[in-house]
Amino acid sequence: MGLALACAAAAAVLTGCSTEEATCGGGEYPVLAVGGTGSACVPNGEEPPEGYTRYPKGKVPEHVGDEWDTYWQTHTVDKDGNVVEVREGR
Repeated sequence: MGLALACAAAAAVLTGCSTEEATCGGGEYPVLAVGGTGSACVPNGEEPPEGYTRYPKGKVPEHVGDEWDTYWQTHTVDKDGNVVEVREGR
C-alpha cells in the first residue's frame, strides 16, 4: 500500500499533475453570471453569453476552492459592472 502511494506521488510530480481542479478546461476561460453567483466556461476567443460577464481583472478564479472561487460565492457583478455582495438565496 505504501509503495503504491509513493509511486502515485512520484508520478504526479514527474508529470506535473495537480490535485487542484481547474475552474475551466484548457482553451476556456471562466465567466460570472451578472447579478448571481453562477459561472460558466467560454471558449477562448469568444465573448461571454448574454447574462454573463468576464471576472474583473486580477479577481479570476483559477482552481475550485481558491481565494477567488470562494470570494465569488458571496459576491457578484451587477448590471452596471459594480462588484456587490450577494443577498442570501441568489
